[in-house]
Amino acid sequence: MAITPDSKNWTWVVEKPCPDCGFDPAAIEFAGVPERVRANAARWPAVLARPDVAVRPDDRTWSALEYGAHVRDVFRIFRSRLELMLSETDPTFANWDQDETAVAEDYGAQDPATVSADLVAAAEAIADAFAAVPDSALDRRGVRSDGSAFTVRTLAVYFLHDPVHHLHDVGGGSDMGR
Repeated sequence: MAITPDSKNWTWVVEKPCPDCGFDPAAIEFAGVPERVRANAARWPAVLARPDVAVRPDDRTWSALEYGAHVRDVFRIFRSRLELMLSETDPTFANWDQDETAVAEDYGAQDPATVSADLVAAAEAIADAFAAVPDSALDRRGVRSDGSAFTVRTLAVYFLHDPVHHLHDVGGGSDMGR
């Protein structure tokens, strides 16, 4: 059964706290992003090892497995976006329909152990990518397909909210952005 897509524009999370998960962008220092990513990723294997990992809590909410697969892909997508921002001038990111991807990739039927391992590996890759960003590149820009513009610094905050929020969604903790 398909979930009704989330049509909210979440770009506001770079400016104000998220009332749902408690993520506070004011608490995020760019230099701390890699460690926050690694700490978030370290919590996902326990979530993905739950016996009910593939069970949706209701017909409007993804299972923990679906959230884990989504977070894995968020790590991958944002690494690509960061690489574009560092290698091109004002790139426009290709559109990514996360709901379409969830259906096309059948997130709910994926192997939880594989998702877990891939999520941790993807987290390490983006953490390393953020760690390698020189201070001189923090204001490089990129534009989402809907016109929302980011600097490397604001992309990091926007990106970090996603895995923090989804870990909160599955009851895996929410202290990453506080």
